Amino acid sequence: MITRLEARAEPREVAGSGEGVVVDRVSRSFGALKALDGFCLRVAPDEFVALVGPSGCGKSTLLDLVCGLSRPDEGSISAGEAVLMPQRDGLLPWLTAEDNAGLALRVAGASRTAAREAARLHFASFGLEGFERAHPGELSGGMRQRVAFLRTLLAGRPVLGLDEPFGALDALTRARMQEWLSVTLGREPRTTLLVTHDIEEAVLLADRVVLMSPRPGRVVAELDVKLPRPRVRSDPAILALRERAMAVLER
Repeated sequence: MITRLEARAEPREVAGSGEGVVVDRVSRSFGALKALDGFCLRVAPDEFVALVGPSGCGKSTLLDLVCGLSRPDEGSISAGEAVLMPQRDGLLPWLTAEDNAGLALRVAGASRTAAREAARLHFASFGLEGFERAHPGELSGGMRQRVAFLRTLLAGRPVLGLDEPFGALDALTRARMQEWLSVTLGREPRTTLLVTHDIEEAVLLADRVVLMSPRPGRVVAELDVKLPRPRVRSDPAILALRERAMAVLER
């Protein structure tokens, strides 16, 4: 039985990719270890869904499956074209910021000049203007994550998988990046699956929060977070949803 917790409703009216995600009774094991068992999930086009649960409950495994990096033992997944952004930015230290951002385009066959020009078009809106020729070692942690996220968007996939993208950042930088991500996806919406251990981050960013059981992972509750954006941590509705989610996970 899946519990649904709901905040006050406000429709999210954005135009975007038109690609959703359907996970139908998916199971995945690693030897004798069962990570997911009959997992079901539907994500609407351009919906932002956060996956929260205890360590080892199969969140990252699910993201790998959705992004086509592994295959389920049972069940099926329909996700169109998906791209994964892991926790570490994965920037190549010998490339400049613009070349790192345009790397997916280069892999797809674009020339270096074309990839750089496409990346430069977004540097101002990503808060990176003036750092096009900087190398990763010259960038702050937050700037590196923005370059990595731009690289992910330029891959042109309609479905994004974000695996703890801000987990390695300090608290202040993480808060700023959460706000930045919310604004960026509001401007360039994608169907998004976020894996996070941070319930507050999930409630601040997502349209819906899916709470998972300990391994093997199953959906135990869903929280609809249809609150106005930008969201504020001190909003009583945010705090109430966080507490309700904590209560479900503790139970």
